[in-house]
Amino acid sequence: MSKPKILCMHETEAYPETLDPLREIGEVVCEEADQQRLIETIGEYDAYVCALSVRVNADVLENAKKLKVIATSSTGTDHLDLDLIEKKGITVLSNKREIDMLSEITCTAELAFGLLLGVVRHIPWAYDAAKQGFWARDVFRGHQLNGKTFGIVGVGRLGTMSAQYARAFRMRVLGCDIKKIELPWVKQVDMDTLLAESDFITLHVHLTDDTRGMIGRDEFAKMKDGAVLINTSRGALIDEDAFLEALESGKLGGAGADVIHGEWDKDLFHHPLIRYARTDYNLLIVPHIGGVTFESQSSTLRFTAEKLARWMKEHGMV
Repeated sequence: MSKPKILCMHETEAYPETLDPLREIGEVVCEEADQQRLIETIGEYDAYVCALSVRVNADVLENAKKLKVIATSSTGTDHLDLDLIEKKGITVLSNKREIDMLSEITCTAELAFGLLLGVVRHIPWAYDAAKQGFWARDVFRGHQLNGKTFGIVGVGRLGTMSAQYARAFRMRVLGCDIKKIELPWVKQVDMDTLLAESDFITLHVHLTDDTRGMIGRDEFAKMKDGAVLINTSRGALIDEDAFLEALESGKLGGAGADVIHGEWDKDLFHHPLIRYARTDYNLLIVPHIGGVTFESQSSTLRFTAEKLARWMKEHGMV
């Protein structure tokens, strides 16, 4: 039996050894993440290790004549057309339910707090001013976290970590979740109560048909004037037209975003949120770096490679 061919578009330059479990069983080809390149070459491969910036859509799947399995090191799967993939009989391996492994991956929750501190203390804009010798401290007067109310939408793995960090910052913590919240210092409330009482709101939910657009005009209207919204989950959780309106009107005092809808597009310069962030000083955007640390990427990619290798052996591909 010839060795299976495995394509990897996940960036591995900093930790190439993570793919060793796959190199032991197959021919691994690493390529830079590129949508058109995936469309053109996917027909050669039996397995594919995903890049989040490239969509596995109808155009890709039409050419995926040999593909049997797709592995993603992420917990989210919105870069994959799951319905079409299932119709093609292709298996998807994700890390969504790998609780033990994920419990050690704290970087996204850490970034959420970095964004919060950046927004409420105006750190990026104060830094820009300081570099120019502009030392007018009171221009960048912000808010302390102690004593404020911190609302968490989705108190799962990352939401629990955020609750722990909020407690360390001596904040009152509210949580909204479909499951019972077991943390004694988190008061479980409904969504309307969380929106009305929170000074800061952070989103930690998966993107599904039920959560898509869950924060829209009605939800912004229910928030405190001057509230701060942090999103490190998925851009499509928020109605971005309503988001811009809330920022422009001052209804939102500020926001931090690690994600935007359409972030896989090649030209993001004119994306409405990015365009707004270039000229206004209450929106801090970073390019989906929540899970991008040396520790998190090397461990999750190694875990994914081992998981994919096991699956391929179990299904007679080796």
